[in-house]
Amino acid sequence: MQQPLEHHPFQPVLPTSATVVMMGTFPPTGEKRCMEFHYPNFQNDMWRIMGAVFYDDTDHFRVGDEKRFDPIKIEAFLREKGIALCSSAQTAIRLKGNASDKDLKIVEPVDMSQLLKTLPHVKWIFTTGGLATDTLLGLLNEKIKAPKTNEWIHYPHCAERELFLYRLPSTSRAYPLSLAKKIEAYRQFFIQAGLL
Repeated sequence: MQQPLEHHPFQPVLPTSATVVMMGTFPPTGEKRCMEFHYPNFQNDMWRIMGAVFYDDTDHFRVGDEKRFDPIKIEAFLREKGIALCSSAQTAIRLKGNASDKDLKIVEPVDMSQLLKTLPHVKWIFTTGGLATDTLLGLLNEKIKAPKTNEWIHYPHCAERELFLYRLPSTSRAYPLSLAKKIEAYRQFFIQAGLL
């Protein structure tokens, strides 16, 4: 049986002052979400990592002792710091009903030209996994080798501005790297991007 085509359920966060844009793929299905916002699985460490990097507190975005994060606080943080957030996929098919990159078929990727027009100050694009990285590289006119995790490359999407693509480790707990090492990887990126 063919799985249905899904549109990304969350609107991007696009502060006009953003110098960095974070790009992943697709969120988990509704029953695995603790909020209706990007990286909504409580088991995913994205917001713990961001809390640790910017506030030295892995629970900074958590709602008390509840197993959920605060999307209003997260969005305010992103806007304050100038971090845009947009999926690399507009539509996708979950081949096995989950959000694992290996089981996700991206049908319609992001419109990168439109995204970059909306974000005139972005210099750094960072991805949170292999599929997002490969999707963005697939939008280029030339074939470029994907950067390894924690490395970056020149991203020649448009001649008018210099862009860099930085590949960070997945924040999923399925990715075999300790939380401390993920935090350090993200910290190094934000130092490189001039936000720390």
